[in-house]
Amino acid sequence: MRMTGAWRTPVRHVVLTASAILMAFPFYWLVMSALKTNDEIWQFPPSLWPENPLWGNFAEAWQAAPFAQYLFNSVFVAGMIVVLQFINSAMMGYALTHMKFRLKGAMTAMVLVCYMIPATAVYLPSYMILGKMGLIDSYAGLILTNCVSVFSIFLIRQAFLQVNHELIEAGQMDGASHMRILWTILVPLTRSSFAVLALITFIDQYNNYFWPMLITQSPHLQLVSAGLRSFFVEGGAYGLKWPLIMAASAFTIAPLLVLFALTQKLIIQSVNLTAGSSKG
Repeated sequence: MRMTGAWRTPVRHVVLTASAILMAFPFYWLVMSALKTNDEIWQFPPSLWPENPLWGNFAEAWQAAPFAQYLFNSVFVAGMIVVLQFINSAMMGYALTHMKFRLKGAMTAMVLVCYMIPATAVYLPSYMILGKMGLIDSYAGLILTNCVSVFSIFLIRQAFLQVNHELIEAGQMDGASHMRILWTILVPLTRSSFAVLALITFIDQYNNYFWPMLITQSPHLQLVSAGLRSFFVEGGAYGLKWPLIMAASAFTIAPLLVLFALTQKLIIQSVNLTAGSSKG
């Protein structure tokens, strides 16, 4: 039995609303657990709201470990990596799409091949190179080892391929340099793809755990993932202080929620452009 047009829209809204609630529920449960006592967290059946919300758990968790330093490290490192990947991916994507040079096809194939190599396969040689450069246990080591991403190059290359090459030729006929064409024509036309790139890169680097733990030993260089684990082991007493652990987890994901709120319109635009191009 086919669904009539009158019912299709309400049913779609109900399904989307239910999906949104299911996706948001873990965040709600995280915050509510941070406001409970340890006994309330383990009671059965669980309650959706604490009997007496303990807002002081957030302040206690914040003071129990240097989370301000952890958050600064993660935001600073991830932000610098986003800027560098933005620049590198834009220039590389332009070269692979709108420039003519020898071995262009081979270089494109090499990018695709490198995309299939797992990141862990290059940890050892990268660590040895950083050691020889004296960049172990430093901000520079954390940033420079992630300033180029094959995924970012591939993403921007695909975005640049959707731009009409006649616009590039028109710019060249007007005497514009490659850099001017890139930053005044291509980047503005594909800004939604760059917003997606920034969001994905920031989240990936903000949550990065294994590689930063491998090349840093100083506590003041720990990123938020490693800092949260340290708090779980030390301040959280291996899970005996679950309300504080939940509170710490809640305010460590706050920057990601803010970033998503700021970029959601551009992300939706990117999705719409991709859908339109695939239909066309």
